[in-house]
Amino acid sequence: MKLAVLKDAGGVEARVAATPETVAGYIKTGHTVTITKGAGKAAHFSDQDYKEAGATLAATNAACVKGADLVLSITGGDKKLLTSLKKGAGITGVLNPTDNPDYAAAAAKAGVTAYAMEYIPRISRAQSMDVLSSQSNLSGYRAVVEAGTIYGRAFPMMMTAAGTVAPAKVFIMGAGVAGLQAVATARRLGAVTTATDVRPAAKEQVASLGAKFIAVENEEFKEAETAGGYAKQMSAEYQKLQAELTASHIAKQDIVITTALIPGRPAPRLIDKAMVASMRAGSVIVDMAVERGGNVEGAKPGEIVETKNGVKIVGLLNWPSRMASDASNMYARNLKNLLPLLTGEDGAYAPDWDDEIVKGCALTKDGEIIHERLKA
Repeated sequence: MKLAVLKDAGGVEARVAATPETVAGYIKTGHTVTITKGAGKAAHFSDQDYKEAGATLAATNAACVKGADLVLSITGGDKKLLTSLKKGAGITGVLNPTDNPDYAAAAAKAGVTAYAMEYIPRISRAQSMDVLSSQSNLSGYRAVVEAGTIYGRAFPMMMTAAGTVAPAKVFIMGAGVAGLQAVATARRLGAVTTATDVRPAAKEQVASLGAKFIAVENEEFKEAETAGGYAKQMSAEYQKLQAELTASHIAKQDIVITTALIPGRPAPRLIDKAMVASMRAGSVIVDMAVERGGNVEGAKPGEIVETKNGVKIVGLLNWPSRMASDASNMYARNLKNLLPLLTGEDGAYAPDWDDEIVKGCALTKDGEIIHERLKA
């Protein structure tokens, strides 16, 4: 099979979909790999690294994908690039199809099979392919590190001859993969850590990391999780009760990190201006959902906003790219683990359409949009 690796780097994207390590693995198993020059530079992988691994370099993305059977990417690249692919070829990436439906339509028109890596079913067999988990894990860690840098005070309690430094109080809102890693990181740094989530299972997970769970635990809370493990949209009444509880808690916090996202919907508003105003000067709020509308009133994508009362609201974008090398390594391994399901016994490109993982992440096939989430 002929594989092509796009240069996604640009703007806030610094990751690459294949590393020299995975490229060497592909070539060892009989595939050929072409990669666009400079694709790995922002993640600290040089063109020479890829050449030594056995890849061929292409000057542009359009040249790179020419004749490719399968294209590996972070974002799928410009939809215009799809016309450069041969009909029947595949392309993988975090394609964000609910927010970017034009991409799936363009892929179908070009006769290209598009695989959305974020749609990989969250089943035990697919854990090694789960890009949402691998990338969110790093995001949660990085959010705490960034918050600590901006906060500018110590996390742990420090008892010295000159007096005692009180520990930072950190509150994590949303205890998914990113949130739990944020909890673990804040705890390791010595902060007094609390967390909240609408999913009942999160309570035990938070407690296992040594943090205190904060939530309105009524009957609705007990039913607030889908079969796939995602948070459900909560009622207006529950949101009001939870907001009242968290408002009093937030006022006492030094750092708040919000991670709440619901697939296919705008990010829920968790913190309003009154809550921000209740925090002391120097406090930090990190809104990790700012790209989907944000959990925090006043957050701005790509900016750090300082309020009149001295609270900094952090709206940085693309958290995995802030750790591009590690994020690329993990993402590339996710793709490598998916590849056998897209490869026939003879090594040719041949997706296994009987496999639930392939069916779960494929958006298009034979010129049509096939994914249920995208059908009108």
